[in-house]
Amino acid sequence: MSHKYSLSYLTVPGVTPPEQTHIAAKAGYEYVSYRLFHLGVAGEPDIDPTSPQIIRETRQALADTGLQCFDIELMRIVRDLDPRQFLPAFEAGAALGATQVICSAWTDVRNDRAYIVETFAEICDLAAPFGLTVNLEFPAFSRLTTLEEVLEILERTERRNQGVLVDTLYMHFNKAPLLALERVPPEWINFLHICDAEDLAYTKEDMIHIARDARLYPGEGAIDFWSVNYLFPDLPLSIELPHAARMAEFGPEKHARNCIEAARSVFDV
Repeated sequence: MSHKYSLSYLTVPGVTPPEQTHIAAKAGYEYVSYRLFHLGVAGEPDIDPTSPQIIRETRQALADTGLQCFDIELMRIVRDLDPRQFLPAFEAGAALGATQVICSAWTDVRNDRAYIVETFAEICDLAAPFGLTVNLEFPAFSRLTTLEEVLEILERTERRNQGVLVDTLYMHFNKAPLLALERVPPEWINFLHICDAEDLAYTKEDMIHIARDARLYPGEGAIDFWSVNYLFPDLPLSIELPHAARMAEFGPEKHARNCIEAARSVFDV
């Protein structure tokens, strides 16, 4: 059994899309996952990832390496962000060959479910002409924190190009077995984010720190991955594994290679 793997931007944060492509190729990935909509956070490369020059350079990097762009990020649902601002990223993603988009909700009001449904539906509608499917994620410290909450949104939006993005870390934070994905409509699961973590009692601050800076290589922690191959033997797996100390120690290429070698030892059995 053998999966295809994508190198997520957050595994090697701070690199440009062309740089990320060459890192992924040298480390042995088949796909690459770009951040084409910046969040304005520290460490993002000081470029416009949707500029014609960057798109040309990225397309050339893909052609030179034989890799494919799998997904783009990150389209957030927040009150002060007009989804139409995502259009340049959608256009750029389509030009690079992406088929998937990552979305998550970061509103603060507890009774805002109708707003999330409406906005997510609008994002799906904006992405559809570009051939993009929008996958709603549930970071355990965001507005939607569980698989059940995301499925409720999808059941209401009913868009043909919608999906759910499951990160093994957030299922672990929720103490939810990956086998729970068996009841999700299979057409809603297009890929998984994978990493490992220890079996601890996590505070919100712990979850944020680990998610952003201290994820473990598959097989190092306590996550039981067996059901991934059972349920999704052919599903692409995107390695989202930021680890600040290991990036500092190994550099992006070696860290990316360590990630995929660990993943293959767990999933390609």
